Amino acid sequence: MLATGALVGVVQTVALVAFCWSLTQLVVRAIGGAAASELGPVLALVIGSAVVRGASAWLLDVVGARGAARVTAELRRRALRAVADLGPAWTAGRSRGRLATIVGTGLDALDPYFARYVPQLILTALATPIVVAVLSLADPLTGVTVLATLPVIPVFMVLVGWATQEVQRRQWSRLTELASGFLDVVDGLSTLLVFGRARRQTARVRRVTEEYRVETMRVLRISFLSGFVLELAASLSVALVAVSVGVRLIGGQLDLEVGLFVLLLAPEAFLPMRQVGMQFHAAAEGVAAADDVLGILEEERAGRAARAGAAAGAVAEAARGAAGDALVIRDLAVSRGDRPVLAGSPRPSRADASRR
Repeated sequence: MLATGALVGVVQTVALVAFCWSLTQLVVRAIGGAAASELGPVLALVIGSAVVRGASAWLLDVVGARGAARVTAELRRRALRAVADLGPAWTAGRSRGRLATIVGTGLDALDPYFARYVPQLILTALATPIVVAVLSLADPLTGVTVLATLPVIPVFMVLVGWATQEVQRRQWSRLTELASGFLDVVDGLSTLLVFGRARRQTARVRRVTEEYRVETMRVLRISFLSGFVLELAASLSVALVAVSVGVRLIGGQLDLEVGLFVLLLAPEAFLPMRQVGMQFHAAAEGVAAADDVLGILEEERAGRAARAGAAAGAVAEAARGAAGDALVIRDLAVSRGDRPVLAGSPRPSRADASRR
């Protein structure tokens, strides 16, 4: 998936550069009074590059969606198998509503992360250096300006990302609490009806729902604020390039062809990073849910290692006594985590033998 996404990203970036260059040639030649026969091939190049760019963007979405479906299905399969391996003793101490939310809604929220965020991250890593290199070759001053202003966007993205993670984690916690509480109410509804306390649970569900609504609105506010910050930083950077190009065009220090080309291409140097910020917010809920999924997998792995360690050293022997045949297990140690639960004695006893 990553290799295909990288290849498609390179094709899309090359098509973007070709589109900006061919559109520049079309405008400059039209202003210069070129004949329609001369504009035909350039117009065909504009249309062709636009089609290739659109097709590559569509293909990148398809690759991301298929990869996301495979990863999500595999994570769900592993999570369900881990819950089954941990057994009823483990699930008894945890809310079924929370587990259902993690395996269901939580993993579904990972789709935007793998379908849009990861492909956009790959595209940014490939497209931004190519666009900056082309700008530097076409106009070194524009390339320096873009290089000087480009790091501002990642700095804002990191700052906003820190604030978003904490708020998104609280929203996810409220969602799991809401699911757990609602499922508990449904499970115990018959008992609540018998004792006449069913209506009292309405206040609890309403309270948790209101808390979830508040956290969701807080996430949306931060998302809109971060989008505004990224747009502002990119707009100011492009404005610096536009002012520099305009002044040099008026002074005759820059050709119209070069100036128009860098003006068309400069915003594309900032667009991938802005898109990464937007897709990160769309996938933030899935990232918060992934922590819980990975926690379940880690617990299952730790439990499997503990069971393997406990079984080591146990020796089973067949013994015949006055009471008949018995299976004597010597040197048996059972532990949960770091705590020993059962330690066998080297002498046969009722605790050591499983009689048949």
